[in-house]
Amino acid sequence: MDLTKAKIFLFAVDSGSLSKAAFAFNYTPSGISHMMSAFEAEIGFSLLIRTKTGVFPTPNAKKIIPIIRAQCQWNESLVQMSSQIKGLNVGNLTIAAYASIASQWLPKIISEFHKAYPAIVINVLDGVWQEVENNLADRKADIGFYSYQPSIKHQWIPLRKDEMVLAVPLTHPLAKQESVKLSDVPRDQLIVPAYGSDIDVLNLLKEDTLAENKNQFYISTLENSSAMSMVELGLGVVISNKLITQRMNYKVKLLPFNPPRYITLGMAVPEESKLTPAVVKFVEYTRNIIGSV
Repeated sequence: MDLTKAKIFLFAVDSGSLSKAAFAFNYTPSGISHMMSAFEAEIGFSLLIRTKTGVFPTPNAKKIIPIIRAQCQWNESLVQMSSQIKGLNVGNLTIAAYASIASQWLPKIISEFHKAYPAIVINVLDGVWQEVENNLADRKADIGFYSYQPSIKHQWIPLRKDEMVLAVPLTHPLAKQESVKLSDVPRDQLIVPAYGSDIDVLNLLKEDTLAENKNQFYISTLENSSAMSMVELGLGVVISNKLITQRMNYKVKLLPFNPPRYITLGMAVPEESKLTPAVVKFVEYTRNIIGSV
């Protein structure tokens, strides 16, 4: 199997675009199209459904995509292991992370890492918990940065505990308090990011045994920034971890819970990623810069 064609095929599937693949790999669109046709001929059946809006994997392609990813990943490990012997001067590293970690922690880590290994290409995929986990499971990412959940099957490296807080408008009755109980959270005013599926928030809500519907909320949105903006305008309240609120300048009051509630932020490293020298080094840099619980 031609690994260059395989990598381009995976990029086209993930991005949904042959044009984006052409730009990323420095080919012309027609050149990429011919290359994918040649790859399909090599595999022996059609892999891509081409439409006016983009490309999609065929049902048969979906069956072999995990195998192609694994093959490319093992090849990347071989390339990086060889480069480590020569000085770790080539390779690719893909990181899936909470948006808060991608904006607050990763710039410093990547900056220091690049000083030592400038030729390692780093890609960052930010998203909610489920997206980070799926990117690891699908082998789209080598390392995942998110919060600990018992369902994580990869090697877990805890980094820091992060306190959960309730953000309320400055004019809200709760703004007069210095802390809140979980039962004080007004469910009919609650705004939940990640389209209502923020796992850290939902797990906290489940602790409120007095609530009839433990996952009840008022508004769902995608980004924490948009949720905070809604709070500032008096539309509701938001439960968040403190890391998300750093560098945010919204006029809201952050109230800690009484008793305090925490999540554990850290790294998940799949078994196959442990063999990749760039991953090993990046984990080492992260531990040195962020520390550990």
